[in-house]
Amino acid sequence: MIALFVGRFQPFHLGHLKVIKEILKENEKVIIAIGSSQENGMEDNPFSFEERRKMIRDSLNREGVKTFEIIEVPDLMDDVKWVSEIRRKCSFDRVYSRNPWTARCFRKAGVPVLEHGLYEKEKYSATEIRKRMRAGKRWEKLVPESVGQHIRLLVP
Repeated sequence: MIALFVGRFQPFHLGHLKVIKEILKENEKVIIAIGSSQENGMEDNPFSFEERRKMIRDSLNREGVKTFEIIEVPDLMDDVKWVSEIRRKCSFDRVYSRNPWTARCFRKAGVPVLEHGLYEKEKYSATEIRKRMRAGKRWEKLVPESVGQHIRLLVP
């Protein structure tokens, strides 16, 4: 089975990493769809698609994860077109998501949707990490080491 995991990954954190490892226990491959790929340089979306792809790829490579693919998914503001765009880019058997909108879009298209686990959501949250970064608080232990290194190069 091939699984799809959709997220903004602003930034990729240890919770995301745990979810991907969980998905790969049940599937041969995971396709990571980086959503809102056109967004960057904003408070809620500080990192570009290329920066997010590099963070994810480097983190998974360091963890020895080999059965993944990363795709770019821009916002289209149309549920049917959004799912069609993803299907045009890759083939998958099921979607893992806890996002109600994402789940609804894929269920409407007849794709099985499974909920993945949550790992200390209050701690492993991209929103919380961005908030800590803006406040000058510690955030580095919430992301894979390679993500921390990459962010420190971008945001001195």
